[in-house]
Amino acid sequence: MKAIEVVDSRLEWKEVPGPVPPKADEILIAIHATAVNRADLSQRQGGYPPPPGASPILGLECAGEVLEVGDQVSQFRRGDAVCALLAGGGYAEQVVVPAGQVLPIPQRFSFEQAAAIPEVYATAFLNIFVEAVAKPGERVLIHAGASGVGTSAIHMCQAFGNPCWVTASGDDKIQYCQSIGADGGTDRQTGDFVAEVHEWTGGQGVDVILDPVGGAYLERNLKTLNTDGRLVVIGLMGGANADLPLGRMMVKRQRIIGSTLRARSIAAKTQVMQALHERVWPLFADGLEPDIHEIIDVSEADRAHQVIASNQTIGKVVLKVQ
Repeated sequence: MKAIEVVDSRLEWKEVPGPVPPKADEILIAIHATAVNRADLSQRQGGYPPPPGASPILGLECAGEVLEVGDQVSQFRRGDAVCALLAGGGYAEQVVVPAGQVLPIPQRFSFEQAAAIPEVYATAFLNIFVEAVAKPGERVLIHAGASGVGTSAIHMCQAFGNPCWVTASGDDKIQYCQSIGADGGTDRQTGDFVAEVHEWTGGQGVDVILDPVGGAYLERNLKTLNTDGRLVVIGLMGGANADLPLGRMMVKRQRIIGSTLRARSIAAKTQVMQALHERVWPLFADGLEPDIHEIIDVSEADRAHQVIASNQTIGKVVLKVQ
């Protein structure tokens, strides 16, 4: 089969050994589309190695057709159109994945649309509604609101009754986030999200924060959190270290939760995917669509990474494989 390999720091579409046959509880998928995540850029640079046993090929999600199923798989058959959450292997023509991480493609969706769902919707759902246990009516602050995870989080907050505020770079991104359900937003380059969120909430602060920035935002995040608020850190784009104001955290009973998705067990990922099927797939049936910035051929994966690195995207960059 063909797959993307990192060759002299460049991404090349070339022949590589195919995956091993699926085990009893696994599925072999012919990939039609995959999508780019910032984790891919980090892995390419050596900063985010795949978990033990996972494919070293880039790519954390895919959509395609079932080629083969293991003996214990009964919910899918050859030829089914599916999308999947992967630990690796998406930038390729084929991948083997545990059956619990596979879902049917929502009706009327293309492979490209379906490939834009698994990683970002699983990440947003897991961290806002499972880790932070956001209840209807609780307010949510979403950093990087125009990203794939951010736009997914906005859609789910709107659907599940959680008012949300975003940060993003530029008025165009803020306006887009508002057009899909955010109450408002702060331009991270010119605004003060602490002051603007307090004005939005009448001085109370938010109940949940979804943060891919990390160290650079820690103190301001805690200033923005309400009493009993929960901060979920899912990335370190703004650094891995920061001073922690323990006094404020104790007095307000605030919680800081560190979270990653990729390294979780198959059983844990299966639970997240099943929850998505139950709670989010009906939203797609009602008209919700994933936010896609651009669809690029997989042979141009290098350019796709440059697009993501530019920080100009809104939603997902999808790679068309076949």
